[in-house]
Amino acid sequence: MQPRDFSLYGAVDLGARQAAAQRRQQAAQSPSQPGAPDPSAPGGNGLVIDVTEETFNTDVVERSRTTPVIMDLWAEWCGPCKQLSPVLEKLAAEAGGQWILAKVDVDANPQLSAALQVQSIPMVVAVIGGQLVDGFLGAMPEGQVRQWIGQVLEAAEKMGMQLSAPAGAAEDELDGAQADTDARLPGDGGPEMPVAYADARAAMERGDLDGAAQAFEQELAVNPADPVAKTGLAQVNLIRRVSSYDQAKARRDAAEHPADVEAQARVADIDMATGRIEEAFNRLLGVVRRTSGEERDQARVHLVGLFELLPPNDPQVKKARSALSSLLF
Repeated sequence: MQPRDFSLYGAVDLGARQAAAQRRQQAAQSPSQPGAPDPSAPGGNGLVIDVTEETFNTDVVERSRTTPVIMDLWAEWCGPCKQLSPVLEKLAAEAGGQWILAKVDVDANPQLSAALQVQSIPMVVAVIGGQLVDGFLGAMPEGQVRQWIGQVLEAAEKMGMQLSAPAGAAEDELDGAQADTDARLPGDGGPEMPVAYADARAAMERGDLDGAAQAFEQELAVNPADPVAKTGLAQVNLIRRVSSYDQAKARRDAAEHPADVEAQARVADIDMATGRIEEAFNRLLGVVRRTSGEERDQARVHLVGLFELLPPNDPQVKKARSALSSLLF
């Protein structure tokens, strides 16, 4: 069985995370060369590194320009993650530096999770030359993971990286052109790229979320049905909201005030940003079920806004839309 197809539908380019992360890094770095990895840090010279929003630029984007980086997005509560992570760590050790395993705790890094548009975990993505090129969702057997990694390394060699022949490489070659198309993001250089996408990307690179939102809004004013612009705007808005929350307080407030629509919406945002898609949808469906009038409409509007983060044909969106219709009609 081949690894499942994966697409970062409407996600933000990895490079778009650089500017904001780099500012935080430079403030914390010693006088050594800006952006240079600290060998004593979790993301030093190890084969398996822990990545945060602050170290993402150095440990993932910059490293991937010379060595493929495979990101393992996980959470402590995730059972399948605990099955997959040891497999990835074993294969990283076997590879001896041919590629780097970068582990991201989605709960501890909600903004990064939102930017990558994590829909469920475990989620594994390969990064080459600062770009997402391929990935898969869910735990897979070691043999299939090994085959997928072999394909990633073949793709890296096609992109000009000097790598030794990978152990246990897959027999089938990765279709590099298709992988690039699937992973290509608004503003990533396509010949028919709308100007608004380039503006949004530039704003994200500056760490200007308001500017990115404005660019997507301008595109939607011209093309209201543009799915990429709608997803991009929803994603930027989610990042802005989640970054302003005290997550522990938000969860306490929601537990103490189950009828408070805003409290429930905040936790739904946090769940959405950390890959708990079904939990986010079910939380707001529960609010719609328990409320009426303006409060019900407020919950409905927020839920529909979260739908925009995923492709319209996503099974979880279809299921939640159906449940919402049943509650309303």
